[in-house]
Amino acid sequence: MTIGELIRLLSDGDFHSGEQLGERLGVSRTAVWKQLKKLEAMDIPLEAVKGQGYRLTMPLELMDGKKIVAGLSRQGRQHLARLFVEETLPSSNEFIRQRFAQGAGHGEVCLVEQQSAGRGRRGRVWSTPWGRALMLSVGWRFESGVAALEGLSLAVGVALARVLERHGMRPRLKWPNDVLLADAEGGLGKLAGILVEISGDMGGPCEVVVGMGINFSLPDGFRAQIEQRVAAVHDQVPALSRNQLGVELLDELLPLLAGYESMGFAAWQEEWNARHAFRGCEVDVLRGQQRLVATAESVDESGNLWIRHSDGRERLGGGEISVRGRT
Repeated sequence: MTIGELIRLLSDGDFHSGEQLGERLGVSRTAVWKQLKKLEAMDIPLEAVKGQGYRLTMPLELMDGKKIVAGLSRQGRQHLARLFVEETLPSSNEFIRQRFAQGAGHGEVCLVEQQSAGRGRRGRVWSTPWGRALMLSVGWRFESGVAALEGLSLAVGVALARVLERHGMRPRLKWPNDVLLADAEGGLGKLAGILVEISGDMGGPCEVVVGMGINFSLPDGFRAQIEQRVAAVHDQVPALSRNQLGVELLDELLPLLAGYESMGFAAWQEEWNARHAFRGCEVDVLRGQQRLVATAESVDESGNLWIRHSDGRERLGGGEISVRGRT
């Protein structure tokens, strides 16, 4: 019995006794009870009524690989080699890296309900409640080398923004790898993070893993534990399905990767700048322990951010640099 199997049974809206759940899952009532306690610890809303049994207060939509593959456009399917859906992993990016090590990985996608060691940029932890985010990694092999991949994380942000906008949302992009959305109070909170990891030669073949973590529905208790402002898809579009978002995102992302070597970031530059969260705004530029106050300008055809400060104009190229909007 897995957490996912138990959640599927409890998500139908009916009450189920411990005995019924045990029979359906082929385990003892004691085993069921232990898993129910895990659900409570994972902040999954569980309702228990004496004499009736248990059910989820709010149904939880699990990722469905068959539904996602069936929903892809013809173009999306032609670029997809394999789709994995996992309940828990240390990291979906690491999963795809291991696939590359096994001689596979190219065109492969891994979706996961929860990561125990998910990472963001600069080694930061990316944490979300079980089943409340869309977390995926895509593997792609490029022949032209690292130089041809400049600005890739920014282009991926545009792909996500396109999908969200179809559903009436107005995402904003924060250089170099965050997607922001207005939260319940109207301020911009972090909706998604993008992590692109590259291994291989500067001028030859290289393997890329594009990882994305998108907040979908976050409980109030979880939000209260996070030090930064966050937003979730269901803040604005509560009826949107995670599986549908997964379909639409892969339909954008897979063709993007397939054509990126020939098109480069120049094809995405204008769209990124149109969604620039801090263009013309005062920002803090962080380099290690150093902090510089500057005005953010546009990104160029290589994905570098231009800023203006007391000493003139300067181009930021990523690395260990972080840009934050000032409040």
